[in-house]
Amino acid sequence: MTYVEGRKVHDADSHLMEMGDCLDPYFEAKLLTRFHDFPLVRKKIGDGQWMEKAREKQADETFRSGFSSDIMLRKNYDAHGAFLVADRPAALDSLGFASQLVFTTFCLGNIGLDQSGDMELCYGAAEAHNRMMTDFCSSDRRLLATAYVPLEDFDRTEATAKAAIASGAKALLIPSICPKAHGPSHVALDPLWAMAQEAGLPILFHVGGEEKLNPVYKENGLPPVPDFHGGDDNFTSVSYMPIPNSAMQTLATLIFDGVFDRFPALKWGAIELGASWLPGWMRAMDSAAHAFTRNEERLRKLSAKPSEIVKRQLRVTPYPHEDVGWIVANAGEEVCLFSSDYPHVEGGRNPLKRFDTSLEGSPQKAIDGFYADNFVDMMGNGLPSELQ
Repeated sequence: MTYVEGRKVHDADSHLMEMGDCLDPYFEAKLLTRFHDFPLVRKKIGDGQWMEKAREKQADETFRSGFSSDIMLRKNYDAHGAFLVADRPAALDSLGFASQLVFTTFCLGNIGLDQSGDMELCYGAAEAHNRMMTDFCSSDRRLLATAYVPLEDFDRTEATAKAAIASGAKALLIPSICPKAHGPSHVALDPLWAMAQEAGLPILFHVGGEEKLNPVYKENGLPPVPDFHGGDDNFTSVSYMPIPNSAMQTLATLIFDGVFDRFPALKWGAIELGASWLPGWMRAMDSAAHAFTRNEERLRKLSAKPSEIVKRQLRVTPYPHEDVGWIVANAGEEVCLFSSDYPHVEGGRNPLKRFDTSLEGSPQKAIDGFYADNFVDMMGNGLPSELQ
């Protein structure tokens, strides 16, 4: 028995749970020591005992034998196929998803290297990540590898994207935070968008690449609030709130500056950034376009209202705790996608049930779009034809 039965569901968000040495075989040798000396990398790896414990547990045959019945209950490093490539196809068999878009966990946000000033290491880490991801996902055609492309250096960005597409990446992942020295809509990034459009692959944003909460907000004179994950990162209701902010600003800039119109066949995705913001953001853009159109020629040149451009080209994954029925009713049937966040704990134990409940009463076309059709539309050539 599989988790999904009797229908086709594509999963727009799943993850690896990599070990701290995951990039070592894929890194240029001259950069590897510098990478391990980077403060955020040292912090993530720590003393390394967590890696030993995870590997020992996944080597225990008694523990492994029950994975199928517990496929949605085991989370993070306990999950089957979380980091062992040979296990992931069997995990996907038990899940029953038609395909999974696969993201990193260890390397989210390129581990802060985009903002470090060390462009050689920044792009070196991105390229090592991309080689790792395409290698892992080559084990099964249902696993769709995402490749990270920093936006800081125009020439390096173009080269990194070209290599990622050639290696078999099925989607290009970019940060939602603004580059340090230019806007995300800069015309010198047009070769990146052109390559993705020509290849028929989407451009994606994912949580982890955004501007984080100013930590001063937490200095309130009150006791610390427990962390959602049980760790020391202090991920709370307050730090949850700004997660989509960078994506909203960057996407609006790309739309207003004509990038979506210059590449009308290019699809975009905002993954694990929630979607309750979506209807109001669409209407806010329409209001801005209406208010400033007299003074801004770029707005007069838009092919349609910003909200209509969103429906044409942008796809977004709601969280399972959000009211997806309301989001779909107010943003459009074309926009939202199912995601499990497997094997992250945030995805919950039964996202299908929560989404199904929220979508009760929605038109069948909207339900079919949420679970499959909108994903097929976004992925384009990134989804093998036999899986469509």
